[in-house]
Amino acid sequence: MILLGFVMLAAFGSNPPYGLLGWFARFQHDPYLPIAKALNWFATKTGIVVLRIAMAVVLLSFLRIRHLFVAIVAIGVMDLVATSPLVQFPLDPPQSPVVVAPTSGQWYFPASAIASLAITLGVMVFSLAPRGIWRRRAFGIALTLGILVVVARAILGATYVYAGAYSLALGFTVAAFAFGWLAPDDAFPVSYRRGGNAAHLDLTGDRVEAITRALRDQLGLTVTGVEPFGAEGSGGSTPLLMTLDDGSRVFGKILATSHVKADRWYRTMRTIMYGRLEDETSFSSVRQLIGQEDYALRLLDDQGFRVAHTYGIVELTPNQEYLLAEQFFDNADTLGHATVDDDVIDQGMRLVRRLWDWGLAHRDLKPANMLVVDGHLQVIDVSGLEVRPSPWRQAVDLANMMLVMGLRSDAPRVYDAALRHFTPDDVAEAFAAAQGMAIPTELQRYLKEDPRDLIAEFRALAPARPPISIQRWSSRRIGLTVAVLGGTLVLTIWSLEVFFHVLD
Repeated sequence: MILLGFVMLAAFGSNPPYGLLGWFARFQHDPYLPIAKALNWFATKTGIVVLRIAMAVVLLSFLRIRHLFVAIVAIGVMDLVATSPLVQFPLDPPQSPVVVAPTSGQWYFPASAIASLAITLGVMVFSLAPRGIWRRRAFGIALTLGILVVVARAILGATYVYAGAYSLALGFTVAAFAFGWLAPDDAFPVSYRRGGNAAHLDLTGDRVEAITRALRDQLGLTVTGVEPFGAEGSGGSTPLLMTLDDGSRVFGKILATSHVKADRWYRTMRTIMYGRLEDETSFSSVRQLIGQEDYALRLLDDQGFRVAHTYGIVELTPNQEYLLAEQFFDNADTLGHATVDDDVIDQGMRLVRRLWDWGLAHRDLKPANMLVVDGHLQVIDVSGLEVRPSPWRQAVDLANMMLVMGLRSDAPRVYDAALRHFTPDDVAEAFAAAQGMAIPTELQRYLKEDPRDLIAEFRALAPARPPISIQRWSSRRIGLTVAVLGGTLVLTIWSLEVFFHVLD
């Protein structure tokens, strides 16, 4: 599109074709003139800002911050391109009558007002309309409106037709480029389902074909069906259920580069809010991230823990998307729905005891990550497994397991079961550490919904122990906080300036 602009500049220069604009000037009378003035409102600063604010309100209402940020980036890029001395060229005033002149009093190629309108309509299409028929319809409506505005401004003498048409095409091109690069539909689909998770990838079309082909070529498994499964309990991956040609089923989870970036941001924000809770580093690639879970499953299986058998890792897109195939358990219930008796409670306490003895920590014990299969308790989602954790982290595992069991029974029963494997001081230390981010988000939600104060009940049963603060101050935390706050302030000021800046 930029090269096309150079060609058009070389062809016309500062002497645009006046004849076409003169032809449109014949419609400068009723009933065409009032309609043209009404359509011209969309190319004014007020009209464009209203459209942008409406888009921002919708995106913020559904917490689609990434789409809003990419829209602002696209607007900034368009402003940069449309005003660049290499691309922008002043044009001579029209020889035909002018009803409405550009606000600046100067005609340009690309047409400034149409450039701002085009990028606004473009980002609205890609950020608000879901992929498929709705986006095609939105694109048709936006393009039609853009063409009508160009025609209206040609009638008014405010815009040369060829400059307006080029600006319209350039705006939609920049929007498509920005969203295709920074917010691709496969990783960040436009959705209006509240309570969804941006980490969950779309399991349709090309991705299903890639899964089927990868399982066949890399693991020798013939997949006949793929469907989402257990998304409500997954916060950092895309879980799915695959049916094989023999009727058996295999559980899988997909991790992508977006999950690695999310993990890095999570660790950064945790450092700012609490300091470093553990001496851990973020993963450098999606292969390393998914390889950690495969390793963790094999390690636990080697030590005799009841975990899913792993079939291995398959590559969907090199260095971008990988799938871990695992054993699927039929007739299994998560601990949030299963029947919990004294035997299951004891198994939970024994599980944590064995983790302690082997120098391991699960780090994410919650109802969705524990299954009851034929009366036996086992853990899933072991991607956060930590080898040789700190005593604090082990204590947190014990507290979370007791809270999970307490939700399905009562505190005295769970406390008595815990004392068969731990000392009262162990339990006291566990609940001294059970606070804030130490408790998984899902477990916190269940605790808020329960009328009982389980944490207080467990603390009353155990020996008195002062709370263990999870705040850790360091020069790294202070420096990171200052850098993030400063960067956020600068980015916010720039975003507001770009968002409300309209070319004319």
